[in-house]
Amino acid sequence: MGERIISPCVGVCSTTLGDRVCRGCQRTTDEIRDWPAFSADERRRRLEALDRLRADVAARFLVVEDPERLEAQLRRHRIRFRDAQPALSRAVELLRVGRGRIRELSRYGLNGRDNQDAAVLHARISHDLLAAAAQRQVPPPVSPDPMTPTP
Repeated sequence: MGERIISPCVGVCSTTLGDRVCRGCQRTTDEIRDWPAFSADERRRRLEALDRLRADVAARFLVVEDPERLEAQLRRHRIRFRDAQPALSRAVELLRVGRGRIRELSRYGLNGRDNQDAAVLHARISHDLLAAAAQRQVPPPVSPDPMTPTP
């Protein structure tokens, strides 16, 4: 039995406000609509692409100095993450949830590149992430091979 691939939804959907790309999860309206119909492999590919996007954008502003400390804090605060999720993608979620409460980034295994506080870092990352997500080329879903029997 395969690993269950969860939705990247974080409950902050802006597509209902008319955005083509969700500010919360960075998926397009089509991806959100089609998510339940995607195969597990397709969901995994989409999650990996979103993780790469978040990590690339976050790397402009943040360094993960202690991934174990970051993970411990995510667990402590019950912030959802996946085992395969890169540390910088996890950091984006931490800042989204805790930006108003985090006083010392080093306590979370993070260091800001410009000595900015968590709220400013979150705002800058979110701004650039939304712009990058809007430019992202979303591949069409991979169709199953019609010659391959389905289980």
